[in-house]
Amino acid sequence: MQITSRFTIAVHIIACIEYFKDIDITSTFLSGSIGANSVIVRTIISYLKKADIIEISQGKSGIKLKKSVNKITFYDIYKALDCINDDMGLFHFHTNPNMKCPIGKNIHKAMASKLLKIQTSMETEMKKITVSDVIKDIVKEIKK
Repeated sequence: MQITSRFTIAVHIIACIEYFKDIDITSTFLSGSIGANSVIVRTIISYLKKADIIEISQGKSGIKLKKSVNKITFYDIYKALDCINDDMGLFHFHTNPNMKCPIGKNIHKAMASKLLKIQTSMETEMKKITVSDVIKDIVKEIKK
């Protein structure tokens, strides 16, 4: 189980857009900062655009934020990127436990509510953290 690197790349993109807001931001610029292929960056940008977090103007103005970084939570990004399949949740069960075994027969039922509780807790915490929090920490590091 792992949330893909798309999540951290998306936070990086949003932080760059905010930090470098006085210059024209392009996917090429972002790729250079992130150290990722521009196709990956453009894919993530399309998710952020679809979620109404950013806007893209063809030409000189580049990529801009549609929301304040104080209002963009980790949860917003997590949902925008479709980090998990909502039907299955964060955790995935093995599909063929042995139904003749008392553990195999009951493992899914015994774990389901516990795993949902963990996922819900994680999502609740993600709603408390904004991209602004990350940018503040980056600025502290820059000033050291």
